[in-house]
Amino acid sequence: MSSSSAASGGGEKARAAGAKPPMRDALVAAAFRLFLERGYEQTTVDDIVALAGVGRRSFFRYFPSKEDVVFPDHERCLADMEAFLAAGAADAEPVARVCDAARLVLRVYAENPGFSVQRYRLTKQVPGLRAYELSVVWRYERALAEYLRGRFAGRRDGTLRADVIAAAVVAAHNNALRSWLRSDGQGDAGAAVDHALGFVQSAFGGGPVPPADERPEDVVVVVSRRGAPLWRVVQELESALGRD
Repeated sequence: MSSSSAASGGGEKARAAGAKPPMRDALVAAAFRLFLERGYEQTTVDDIVALAGVGRRSFFRYFPSKEDVVFPDHERCLADMEAFLAAGAADAEPVARVCDAARLVLRVYAENPGFSVQRYRLTKQVPGLRAYELSVVWRYERALAEYLRGRFAGRRDGTLRADVIAAAVVAAHNNALRSWLRSDGQGDAGAAVDHALGFVQSAFGGGPVPPADERPEDVVVVVSRRGAPLWRVVQELESALGRD
């Protein structure tokens, strides 16, 4: 739901300036124009930089590989997601928090539906890009799981629960996102993702996670005969609590 530190650094500078570097945009536009005209496999980095009117060094300043130019915003989005999770309050409901983190990925796609649909079609056609995309999705899932492991630390099956919920969030988000992309970006992507993530929250959500050393208090129900003396009621209660 990638690029190296070089691309990430460029993204940080772009956000600080309030806009993406024009050269970076030019490289992405040139790459996709050639991918559509010639095909992904038939397009080289030299072709891209020639059309963009820059040198090879400029390309690799922003993108470590040709695959990275297909997913130009994922490194930034992953960093935003990790920062969002880290900034969460200690008593925040963890499942709701990771669902909100997944919505950050949707925002990247929804910012430019035309580009997102174009990339989706290209990725479906190129096995190498599908494999690359899976590696990107795995990084998102790992970020969610690591946050949840911290929240569920010390609890029974905490790691298992964290991994299952992270996988469910990614699966729900991607199911809605791909349905939206298959419709050529028509309809309300946010509503579709909210609906899908609602299943995850209904299955795994709840109140804030208490500290690991806090156990829910036992509730004991004692049935006693009407009119029984108080000492008998106390005796039955102690028996139920194992205090004979």
